[in-house]
Amino acid sequence: MGDLRRPRAAHGSGRRGRRGVRAGPRVTFVSSPVAVRPPATTANIGPGYDALGAALTLFDEIELAVTGGGLEVELTGEGADELPTDERHLLVRAARAAFDRLGGQPAGLRLRCLNRIPQARGMGSSSAAVVGGIVAARGLVDGGAELMTDADALALAAEIEGHPDNVAPCLLGGVTIAWADDVTGLARAARMEPAADLRPVICVPKTRGYTAASRGLLPAEVPHAEAAANAGRAALLVRALTAQPDLLLPATRDWLHQDYRRASMPQSLDLVDALRADGVAAVVSGAGPTVLAFAPVENVEAIATKVAGSATFEIVAVDVSSVGAVAIRL
Repeated sequence: MGDLRRPRAAHGSGRRGRRGVRAGPRVTFVSSPVAVRPPATTANIGPGYDALGAALTLFDEIELAVTGGGLEVELTGEGADELPTDERHLLVRAARAAFDRLGGQPAGLRLRCLNRIPQARGMGSSSAAVVGGIVAARGLVDGGAELMTDADALALAAEIEGHPDNVAPCLLGGVTIAWADDVTGLARAARMEPAADLRPVICVPKTRGYTAASRGLLPAEVPHAEAAANAGRAALLVRALTAQPDLLLPATRDWLHQDYRRASMPQSLDLVDALRADGVAAVVSGAGPTVLAFAPVENVEAIATKVAGSATFEIVAVDVSSVGAVAIRL
C-alpha cells in the first residue's frame, strides 16, 4: 500500500470556530449526497492480536450530504434507539475530523444510517462508523481523494479508533496486517487477497462485550515461551488465510489474549473450545463475545447444531469482502 504519511495540512488560512476550521477558499463541497457501505470486520483472529483483520460481507449503509446549516441524524437498525443523534455520534465526529484535515467544515450535514453490524459484539461496529464517516467526508469534498489518500484516511481512522486492526480491513477490504510505523507512530497496513475457499461463519450472542473492559483483563507481561509460540502461529495464520485454509486449526491457536478474557465471556470461550475439539478453527472475534469459525459450507449446519446446544448464538454465514468502504456520489 506504500508508506503512510501524515495527513496533509488544511488548505487556506480559514477561521477556527466551534466545530473546527471553516471552509477556506480552496475547499469545494459537492452538492450531491454520498453513499458508503462500510463492512463488518473481525480482528485478532487468534494469535494475530491487534494486527490481523478481515472484512466481512455484512455492511452498514450510510448516506451523508452537505446542507445549508445544522445537523440532521436519522438512524435505523442496530442500536438506533441507543446511539446519539447529535454531534456525539461517532460517525459525525469522524467526519468532522476528516473535514478538518481536508480543509474546512461544511455549513450543515444530513446523515442517514442503516446499521446492520451488531453493536459491541467484536465485529467492528465502531470501526465501521469511524471509517464510514471519514470516507463519506472525503467523498463530499471536490478532489477529496487527492487531498486525503487511503494512507491518510487509515492514519486518521486509527488515531480516532485507538488501534488499526479493524479500521484497516474496513477501509481496504480483504485480509489485512496492520502495524505502527517505527518512526512516525502512524498506522500502516498491508492488504492481502484471502484464499478462494476461506469460509468464515460468525456466531453472534445476544449479550454484548466492550473492548475497554476486555482489554483490562490482559496482563502487562506474558511468558517468553508463550510469546514465541504466538509469533510462530501468527506467521502460519497469514499463510492459512491467504493460501492454505487447511492449516487454519493449528494457525489459530492463541496464547496471548483469549484465555485471559474467559471470565468476561465464558460461553464464548466454551464454544470456541467445543468447536476446536471437533476440528473447527474457531476463535473469539476481536474483543468478543462473537465467535468466528472457519469451515467449509457443508459444515455450517454441524456448527449450528453445536452452537444450539451450547448457548444462545445466532449463526451467520458470511464471506470475506474483497472491498472496503467506498464513497459513491448519488
